[in-house]
Amino acid sequence: MAEAGSLRSALQAVVDREKPALVVELTSSPGWRYVAAEVRADDRSAGVLMADGERCFLVDCWARDVHMASGSTQDLAEAAGALRAWIQGAGVRGLVARWGFLRTWELAEAHERGEAVPARWRMMRRSAARGQDADWRDLVEAAFAQPRLRALSPGRSLFWLTFSRRAEPPVCHDLPRARPLGRGRFEVRSADGRVQEADGAAGAVAVILRGLPDDAVPPRHL
Repeated sequence: MAEAGSLRSALQAVVDREKPALVVELTSSPGWRYVAAEVRADDRSAGVLMADGERCFLVDCWARDVHMASGSTQDLAEAAGALRAWIQGAGVRGLVARWGFLRTWELAEAHERGEAVPARWRMMRRSAARGQDADWRDLVEAAFAQPRLRALSPGRSLFWLTFSRRAEPPVCHDLPRARPLGRGRFEVRSADGRVQEADGAAGAVAVILRGLPDDAVPPRHL
């Protein structure tokens, strides 16, 4: 690494040993010029970052700005091989099976299958069921029961239940959101800043539905 002068140069030398060649680039952050690099192709990218104080290379794989796999290795050739496999179109399961230092997760696999919205709902409901806040659990379940909201991607921002037309970035910020206020009361906020309070989770969801734009959910989802 010292001979090459930077991680980018060292990584480029490794990937140049195989064909087709990959172009390793500097990251967009000047402060990481010597210790970070990335490879991009179409809607995929992969980055490598050197750890501080030890020989370790941190690898992250992305598709359409969604984090798909991550891991660390002491072997630069191993990191380069994983980058090549990912950029050339490997699926996440095959990737982590071939490169054991990488791991993936439920939502990444769901994104790859085109099932991110159902997966996000499963995760949201699971988390709510494990939690201690009955009002939050009721709000999540009441929203899930509505087909127009179930077709949207759910999220949580602090205490707010949010909705987006898509599960991958950039998420939408023009749809109503709701949060529990306690004792069965809820607040719903529209994109224009209007705030309404409602009794019960069903009442809050009714307010959300009334404020939902007509184009929020494509007709095929209804």
